[in-house]
Amino acid sequence: MARKKFVCGNWKMHRTAAEARALVRELRAAAEPLADRVDVAVAPPFTALFAVAAELAGSRIGLSAQNLHWESQGAFTGEVSAPMLVDAGCRYVLCGHSERRQFFGDTDEAVQKKTRAALAAGLHPVVCVGETLPERESGRTLEVVGRQVRAALSGLTPAQVGSLTVAYEPVWAIGTGKTATSAQAQEVHAAIRAILRELAQGVADSVRILYGGSVKPDNAAELLSQPDVDGALVGGASLKAADFTGIIQGAIR
Repeated sequence: MARKKFVCGNWKMHRTAAEARALVRELRAAAEPLADRVDVAVAPPFTALFAVAAELAGSRIGLSAQNLHWESQGAFTGEVSAPMLVDAGCRYVLCGHSERRQFFGDTDEAVQKKTRAALAAGLHPVVCVGETLPERESGRTLEVVGRQVRAALSGLTPAQVGSLTVAYEPVWAIGTGKTATSAQAQEVHAAIRAILRELAQGVADSVRILYGGSVKPDNAAELLSQPDVDGALVGGASLKAADFTGIIQGAIR
């Protein structure tokens, strides 16, 4: 089954609202002509969501949030709910990014609850999974990633699984300049695809699996040419319109 490539830029804790508007204007001019062949989204910080949504009005570039709380409202100081993200104009949301797991205590259970909350609000979750360097070096990559995928998708119907994206991001490759080889990425993506077939037979081949971890214009084409690598979750390179556009171009070569 042919799957349309998907490239999402995670801006992390960068850019004020004014800076975000300037970046997305530049990005829109460069990437909009490619958006009929590749799905494109950007994930600015919470404080810039409304500003970026206004800048993207009428665009085919989608807006994503970087995180959410699983409750729709309540006494959760500092948190943001799925309905709030919808109100801000978001179409996508990242669930379980490795930095949320590493620095802010997101557990497999929390990622599952966030994924369900996103789906219930009509958002498209990008469920992030990936192993640390010690886990890879000890040969536990597929075990760890498999556990994370199964936990995040636990209890979901096939239709719900078909309404999300999975992103494999080896923790050891995020922001380090190290990148999984195309063969390493394909091995893990194929294993994720096999789990999806177990959990949601009939829709598994339509679910996109992104690769994240030091993706750049010069390695994007090779990584994204693999049969089960359906796009990229891009960090630092998404903060430069030219680099991000180069990665999008790599997805259609």
